[in-house]
Amino acid sequence: MEGQDPRGVCPPGGGVVSLPDALEAAAGAMPGDAEAIRPANGDPLRLLEGLGDVAAPRVLHWLLEHRTKDAQELAEAWAEAQAGVRALQACSLEGLPKAGRKLLRRLHHRLRSQGVALREPVPTPTVATLPRLEEELSGAWLSPLDPSGARLAYLLEDNPSGGARVFEVVFNDDQGILGFEVYAAPRGRARRFLKELAGRDRAVASEAPVEAVHALLARACAHQRPDRGAPRTFGEWRSHLTRAPQETPLPGTLAREALGGTPDPAALERAVGLVEAGRVGPWPPEREALLAVFERIRTALDSPVIVSGETRREQLDDLLADAVEEVFDAPGCALAAHRLRESAYGFWKQDDLEAARACLAGAAALEKGPARENPLARKLLELPLRPALTALEVAEEGTAGEAGGDESRIVKP
Repeated sequence: MEGQDPRGVCPPGGGVVSLPDALEAAAGAMPGDAEAIRPANGDPLRLLEGLGDVAAPRVLHWLLEHRTKDAQELAEAWAEAQAGVRALQACSLEGLPKAGRKLLRRLHHRLRSQGVALREPVPTPTVATLPRLEEELSGAWLSPLDPSGARLAYLLEDNPSGGARVFEVVFNDDQGILGFEVYAAPRGRARRFLKELAGRDRAVASEAPVEAVHALLARACAHQRPDRGAPRTFGEWRSHLTRAPQETPLPGTLAREALGGTPDPAALERAVGLVEAGRVGPWPPEREALLAVFERIRTALDSPVIVSGETRREQLDDLLADAVEEVFDAPGCALAAHRLRESAYGFWKQDDLEAARACLAGAAALEKGPARENPLARKLLELPLRPALTALEVAEEGTAGEAGGDESRIVKP
């Protein structure tokens, strides 16, 4: 399907969303119509009134292309209003997937059977056509953050010398630009590569506004580690790939604006579950800092006095709480909150709205503080420490067994 615009394509297996959520997705994909879409709050007739005769067919077409089931709900409501009939009539079949074309034809047939006179489409002339002009190539895609906090950005643009250019950037919000490649390719091959990338089952990459990705790369450059410079070739393209205006919202900010509101009290618990399941985080601190935390815990627990299991767990809880407070200071909380918002953007684009809202709730909780009492901060630190802590517990159990059960050395809680 070479040449199809990949923006807004819903990944296979995406969940079903409600009409208000589908309209919010449309507002994100069509910023020019967002001011008319959002005030309607999902009400089909208010939306129809706000959009008018020009924008209504455009919004309906987007829903038919990307959210067919929700488009059916909207179109059936519009069919009861004169302005809605005009929108249905003006909506073009061109570019729609099979399900969208089938639905629109069925609605047209229903209107005709009710006595509504619809104009027949004018046949397209097949003679004396002008050569097709190549459409401009432009787009950006982001991978999810990996467990270390690194991710990939792909940017596609026209190559002035012909064909297309694809930029591949590996970056970490806490370390800067880690890797960089730029490829020249025929236009069709570049489109196919990025469409395949965005269409895999787990949504390997989600489309994002180009300026938002430029802003992300500028943010990463501002956090470049002094001991690890960016690849030399990136320096040649830095100004080109970080040219977003200073106030440009990041993808995570777009997700928060689209899905914001008062967090569900259970959303923070769901965010902890996402970390435990390996879908988010844990983004541990630097290896040296993590080793220092473990060494303090090991030293504190390495006592000749054998205590009961309950007291041991209380000691470990206190030590982990101290470590959480140290790792998730103000900059640490801000970084984790940023990463959670960026994760929310990816889930939003995959139509996993529950996971997206859980990430946003986690980000809000981290920014509110205190981290010491935050279960999400605790899980983000505990998970990378778990293998070492488990090994420590096994070693201690072996030592306790060799002690022969001398109860006089056990400290009762």
